[in-house]
This record gives sequence, structure tokens and C-alpha cells, in this order.
Amino acid sequence: MNDKSENMIHDETDHISSDLFEIISLINSKFSDTPDLVIRKLTIKQTNEQALIIYLESLTERSAINHDVLRPLQQESGSGQPGDDLIINVGQIIAEKSFSRLEFCFLQGSSILFVNGRDEAYILDTRGLPQRAIQDSQLESSLKGAHQGFVETGGQNIAMIRRYITDRELKMRRMTVGRRGQTAVSILYLADVTNPDLIDALEQRISKVDVDVILNAGELSELIEDDPFSLFPQFVSTERPDTAASQLMQGRCVVVVDRSPNVLIAPVTFLTFFQNIDDYSIRWPIATFLRLLRLFAFFTAAFLPAFYIAVVSYHFEIIPMKLLMTLGESRGQVPFPPFVEAILMEITLEMLREAGIRLPAPIGQTVGIVGGIVIGQAVVQAGLISNIMVIVVAFTAISSFILPNYDMVAAVRLIRFILMGLATAFGFVGLVVGLMIMIAHLLTLKSLGMPYGSPITPMRLADWKDALVRVPIWLIKNRPTNSIPLQRKRRGAVRKEKNE
Repeated sequence: MNDKSENMIHDETDHISSDLFEIISLINSKFSDTPDLVIRKLTIKQTNEQALIIYLESLTERSAINHDVLRPLQQESGSGQPGDDLIINVGQIIAEKSFSRLEFCFLQGSSILFVNGRDEAYILDTRGLPQRAIQDSQLESSLKGAHQGFVETGGQNIAMIRRYITDRELKMRRMTVGRRGQTAVSILYLADVTNPDLIDALEQRISKVDVDVILNAGELSELIEDDPFSLFPQFVSTERPDTAASQLMQGRCVVVVDRSPNVLIAPVTFLTFFQNIDDYSIRWPIATFLRLLRLFAFFTAAFLPAFYIAVVSYHFEIIPMKLLMTLGESRGQVPFPPFVEAILMEITLEMLREAGIRLPAPIGQTVGIVGGIVIGQAVVQAGLISNIMVIVVAFTAISSFILPNYDMVAAVRLIRFILMGLATAFGFVGLVVGLMIMIAHLLTLKSLGMPYGSPITPMRLADWKDALVRVPIWLIKNRPTNSIPLQRKRRGAVRKEKNE
């Protein structure tokens, strides 16, 4: 919990009463219209004291309360925790005198035990929050990697990361964000690898967040990123625990947000968004080819429609004569200029993409077939769109599908429209200006204070082994320098020589 949340709690706290009737009255007044609130009176068998236990039925595990709390207190005799007169079998019991602190834990799913005549209550860990089973990631599918994805429970997500990194140096700093819905945020890092300045900077940014509630990791990333007006993502959001573990081993930080199936990774570079966990499961020449293909697909998805507009509108003399004749025949019946033609097709593509995502899977496939065949064929036969434009838009869509990170794909979709406008106004000059502005922005952008353009700028040739390309794993001996790791050298990165 951060200092701000602690101050907020302690500013509003008052000591609990030792009288059960006053406690019941206070609880009923504070939690009116709460039908899942359970208030149960009982008598502790060993001391014959009157007690009271409260919990939210929807957030607690009923079997734990019945078998581990109520049954021992009412039927057994002996010594227990936290005092010799309490026999409770739950994993964690905390004595607390602050009512506001009790209220916070109560709303998180813990049950609270009050004993008549005592000025403190006991927080019992009986949480049974709703959660789903661990499944494969929907956005980041893998052919040869693990088929496990994060879920909406922060504790389970941390456990999945710990399965990959069974090292005592894997540390965690836990904070709480939000005034109304307190969300647990955990920063994971390797203490002997990750630079402490990065951890402190990330913790300081999170501690300054002042909102009612954080619903997912995407909201948090937007509140703590370096440049909130940039189209490019400055945190990697992933659903895969193996990806998070791999980034931790490189000296980066992982932010786990409770109630979110995604975790955040920082600091990152532009080239990080073109890497995939499968790159380390296949042969290095193939992985290198795929990374270069993704980079080519990025520029194709961003520039191809704008390039088409510039050529058709201003620079048609560079087109070979036979292709120019074909293009002229295709566009002869089209009543719109190239820019309007491209905008209509791109907006149609974006609408089909969103419809396919929002609708159920069987209907989404039908929408894709209808959009790709029926609408495409109809607009061409009607003379509204040229055949060449359909090919350009289809090739652009395929290129965007190659990119492994959804946030980068979303950025490319917006950049494409900006470049189309520049190409319409200035032709190739507009394209060159747009490219220069984009490169200049990438060079000045930072992720958690680290250069976004590394290892291209600043130039770090040693980091190219696992950035733009992927050399054999036994040659990747050092961690990337953009995160300034404490341990530069990787362990076990040297290939064993063959026996002579």
C-alpha cells in the first residue's frame, strides 16, 4: 500500500468499540442495502465469550468460514492464534484496532471477528474471490510456447511468474491505488539484476496516481507513461507469464494489476514490440527472418495506402506503362479521387475489424466472409472502388495482422490515416516529411526514462544480437543495456564445446 492510501485510511480511522451492540449498529449504518452482508453471533467455547463474525458472502469462501473458523471456536478447546483462547485454522490472522483498516480488508473478502470486551478485532483470511480457470492467451497465441495466460487474480498471476523464476532474488513491492476501489498493484523485479533507480521511478509514478479506481492495467499505463500524447505504446502489455519471466530476466520490471489479465513491462524499446516468445523456440535464422518481416510489415501497414495515393495523384510517371494502363482501366469508372477511395476502404476495413472482435466468434467469422467477398466484390462491380485499391487495402490488412503486439497495431492504424492526408496534400514530399517526423519522435521518446529507440539510437551494436535480429542463444551473453541492469552478463549463456 502506498503512503497516500495509508494516509487516507488513517485520517478516517477510529478505534473500534469493545461492545458488540455498538459494533452491530455501526456496521448496519455503514453497510445499508448490502444483502450479501452476513453478521453472525457465536460463543467461544473455551472462554465462554460472546463474539461476532462479519463477512461478505459473495467475496468469501463459505467452507473456510464454517470448517476453519466457526467449528473450531464453537466446538474445540485448546490454544490457538493470535491468543491462547482463539482456535482458528485459517492461514493468516491479524489483530487490528483501526475500524477503517478493518473495513478495507472486509471489502477485499476477509472476514472480521469481534470479541465482546476487547478493543481489537481479528482479520481472518477467508477470501474466496470469483476467478476463472487458467487458459491460453487469446491475443498472444503461441505455437511452441506454454499455453497459459494470465487471469484476473493478481495472486495467481504472480504465482505463474514464480513458476518460471524460482529464485529468491525475485522480489515484489506491493501498493494500493484508488480511493473507492482499492486495487492491489505489485512491482516484480530481480533484486540482483534490475536497476533500483528504475524500480524507484516506477513506484514513485504509481504512488502519485490519484483516481477513484483502476479497472485494468491499460488505465494504469496511461497514467504513468512518459508521453501521454504519443501514439506509440511505452509499456508492453502481455497476457503470457513466459513473456513476463523472459523480460524480468533481461532486467526489466513487471507490474501486476489485480483484476486485470494483463501485466505491464517497462522499460521497453520500439523493437521490443516486434519480438515474440516463439522467437526463442525456433531456429535462429527463422527467428531473424520473422523479426525483419514484422518490421517490414510495420512500414507496409503504415505507408502503403499513402504511397498508392501519392503515386496515383502526383507521381504516376514512375509506374511502368503496362501497369499504368491497367491502373487507368481500373480507375476509369471510379468517381472518387484516390484519397476518398482509400478512406472509404480503410474505414470499411476498420469497421469490419471491430465488428469481428465484438461479435461472438461464429458471427464474427461470417462478418469477415461477408466483408471480404460480398462487399469487396460489390463495390468493385459498382465502380465505386478500383481493383488496385482493394489489393492495396488487403495487403495492408495482412501486414498489420503480422505484428505480434495489439497496442502497436492500433498505433499503426492511426498513423496510416495521418500519412494518407500528407500524401494527398504533398505527394512523396509529404511521405518523407511524415517519415522524418515519426523517426524524430521515436528517437526522443522514452519509456520509464530510458531511450525508446535503443539499440539503434543510442547506437549499441552489442544489443543488436537480440533486437533487430536474433543470433544463436549461446552468443547472447549479455543483457540489453537500455534498462541499465546491475548484472550485465547472463548466466549459462556460453555454448559447451564438442568433445574432441
